[in-house]
Amino acid sequence: MAIEYRLTLGGDIPLEQIAALAAPEATEEPALPGYPRLFSADLYDQLGYAISITNGSNGYYEADDNGAVWVWEPEIYVTIHFDISSDEKVEMGIPNTFATVARVLAARPEDAALTQDGNYLLLTRVNGVIRKSQYAAWWSDFGMDLFGDERRPGRVPGYAGATARRLPAARGSPVAAPAGRR
Repeated sequence: MAIEYRLTLGGDIPLEQIAALAAPEATEEPALPGYPRLFSADLYDQLGYAISITNGSNGYYEADDNGAVWVWEPEIYVTIHFDISSDEKVEMGIPNTFATVARVLAARPEDAALTQDGNYLLLTRVNGVIRKSQYAAWWSDFGMDLFGDERRPGRVPGYAGATARRLPAARGSPVAAPAGRR
């Protein structure tokens, strides 16, 4: 079974800029009428994943954040998909994916969210503050601590005593929402 990671950045960002950061080898595919632009690259041999970069509007993203429902509805966004096959490339693909995510987040200021397999929220960045979800704890199994120990999983900086599942979702901002309150 393959693994998919999706990094979404909120905002009207030129795809060429994201492609230059995430995959300079990516080429633009011919767009079909009614479909968004697409940059892609098969980097399985070099990095252990294939990557595709698209943009869109009126987005809706939902994922599990340690039992809470997380929802984000960016008006305009760019999404980077990382597809990792289930073969021997997994051990190469996962750390390379996280290195690319870290590089993009370091270079771009937009609100962002990283999910795994479309189901699990791994991290969000809102107003420049990164919050790792409880699911991000397994990153240490791969020797990865992308954003340091000072950002404890499940904590939301700026909200004393609050965890992600207690915060309502703000339209256009990737903050977790309690189940049933969307």
